[in-house]
Amino acid sequence: MNFTLHQLKIFQVVVRLKSITKAAEVLNMTQPAVSIQIRNLQDQFEIPLTEVIGRQLYITDFGMELAGISEKILVDVDTVQHKMRAYKGILSGTLRIAGVSTGKYIMPYFLSEFMHQYAEIDLVLDIANRSKVIERLEKNEIDFALVSVVPTQLDFFEEILMPNKLLFVRSVETPWHPENDSDFTNMPLIHREAGSGTRITLDKYFEKLNVTPKVRLTLTSSEAVKHAVLAGLGVSALSVFSLKNELEKGEVHLLPLSGFPLQSEWRLIWLKSKRLSPVCKAYLDFIRTYKESIFEQHFSWTNQY
Repeated sequence: MNFTLHQLKIFQVVVRLKSITKAAEVLNMTQPAVSIQIRNLQDQFEIPLTEVIGRQLYITDFGMELAGISEKILVDVDTVQHKMRAYKGILSGTLRIAGVSTGKYIMPYFLSEFMHQYAEIDLVLDIANRSKVIERLEKNEIDFALVSVVPTQLDFFEEILMPNKLLFVRSVETPWHPENDSDFTNMPLIHREAGSGTRITLDKYFEKLNVTPKVRLTLTSSEAVKHAVLAGLGVSALSVFSLKNELEKGEVHLLPLSGFPLQSEWRLIWLKSKRLSPVCKAYLDFIRTYKESIFEQHFSWTNQY
C-alpha cells in the first residue's frame, strides 16, 4: 500500500464536497489533477471509494471509513509538525473558525492581534448562516463556531465573548402608528430565515406575547434585512453591531417595544470531543486574556443602546 498524505488531503475535500469540480476549486487545482490523485488513491484498494450515479458522485461506505481514518492521520501529522515547531519556539498550524452572518462585524477584532502575534498561523474564517455553521461544527470541519444562540443537539464547551443586543428598527421614512407596542399586525415585518439565531430569538419573543406578526419578507442575511429596512419595506430586529453606521447617521429609528433590546451573548463554542491543537489552545488563552479589552476598545459604543 503506497498512498500519500497529499492524496488523503484531497480525498478529504472530495468527501466533504461530494464533487471533483468543487474540490478542485477549493484546492486551487485543475479537475484532471484532482481526478488523477483520487484514481491513484483508489488503485491502492480493491474496494471502491466512490461511485457515480447519473452525474452525482457518491462516497461508498468503505470510502467514508477511509475518510474517518485519514482525518485522524492528518490531525496526528499536523500535531507532530506543530510540536516540532513548538520545540523551536514557533507556534504554527491552521485555525479554523466559522461564524454566523453578523459575526463578520465582530470576529476580525478577536483575531487581528492574535494573528499579528503568531505570524506562522494560517487562518480559515468562514461566514455563513447558522445552520451551515452548526453543520460544519458537527462534522468537525472547524475548530470553533461563533454563535449567539447555542445548538441544543451538540455537546460543546463555550467561551463567552461579550453581550449581544437585538434592536427593533425602522427607517426614518417608515411610518409608525401602532395601536400599542405589541401591535405587530399593522407592522410589515422583515424576517430572517428559519434556523437563524435572530429568527429563533424573535420567534420566542412573539410566542411570549402570543402574537403573530405580519411577515412581508423573509431574507437569509442580516445585510439583506438591513437594506430592506433602509429601503422602507418594513421593520425588523437586527444586531446592534450591524447597525453602527446607520445609528450614527440617524438613518434608522429604534422602535419603543417592550422587552427590547433583546439580550444574548456572543460566544465561541467547540465540541467536547474535539482534540484541540496547540494553535486552538493558544487562541483560547488569548481570548480569555484579551476579550474584555477588545470589547472596551472596539465595542463599548453599544452600551448606549
